[in-house]
Amino acid sequence: MARDILFLAYPGVQPLDLAGPYQAFTSANEEAGSEQYCPRVAAETPGPIPLQGGLPVVATAIPDGPVDTLLVPGGPGMREGRRSPGLLGAIRHHAASARRVSSVCTGAFLLAEAGLLEGRSATTHWRACEQLACEFPAVRVEPDRIWVRDGAIWTSAGVTAGIDLALAMIEEDLGVRLAARVARRLVVYMRRAGGQSQFSAPLEMQATDSFAGLMAWAEENLHLPLTAEMLADRAGLAPRSFHRHFVAATGATPAKAIERLRLERACALMETTRLSNGAVARQVGFGSEERMRHAFARGFSLGPSEWRARFGG
Repeated sequence: MARDILFLAYPGVQPLDLAGPYQAFTSANEEAGSEQYCPRVAAETPGPIPLQGGLPVVATAIPDGPVDTLLVPGGPGMREGRRSPGLLGAIRHHAASARRVSSVCTGAFLLAEAGLLEGRSATTHWRACEQLACEFPAVRVEPDRIWVRDGAIWTSAGVTAGIDLALAMIEEDLGVRLAARVARRLVVYMRRAGGQSQFSAPLEMQATDSFAGLMAWAEENLHLPLTAEMLADRAGLAPRSFHRHFVAATGATPAKAIERLRLERACALMETTRLSNGAVARQVGFGSEERMRHAFARGFSLGPSEWRARFGG
């Protein structure tokens, strides 16, 4: 039987928090060639619900019967939703019997307000992690995670992380091969594990004004040695001065920053090509498969072969 996926909507939901996971489950049906999921959007007041920015979605009434998976999206309307006894009551009601309860982005605040996250690990959008930890000290907030699973409760970071969350659920239900096909169908070529960072290493490094140009150049030249001396020379600074300014601007040493860039490129190559691990290691500048394996262990607690087996297309 198709698994009921209930999306609880309310005025001010961020559109992609709802539409991204919804599309992932719909695409899973298409890839499976049968109705594996029955996603539906429900709200306290059925009818057109204005999402963030004014885009409307037509919601049905919240059902009384059990559902397989409850998904609560986030958005600026979450603040008002936290004061709604009806919405919080619906979350508690369905959480009592659902196989999975989940949130996207700041939807975690609604789960916390309903008392579902007490004593559990959870995440939300990086901008709201500090607030979640402050308002709900009994929640173990993990601020740098794409998604977190604690028993039957799943929470995810902001916006597109809802797609990652849905893909992880599809993988659990239908297997890694079908989840990978859904990811390709959605043109989400990197299926990010829950333990991965919310931040793209290249974008995060390039967001620092002082070294944006240097990091963009490094990303295009990962095959080079990219020693601290080479980077300092490229930046026009003495090595010691470069190291001090770089750490102050990025929060990482030059060596760690380059390793993160190489890891991200290596992950993409292993997920989208048939290059051997050794060839990937040489192409991204690790030099040897052994050095790349140690970097993967530090970054993901997974080896390159394990990563390819789990996330390769």
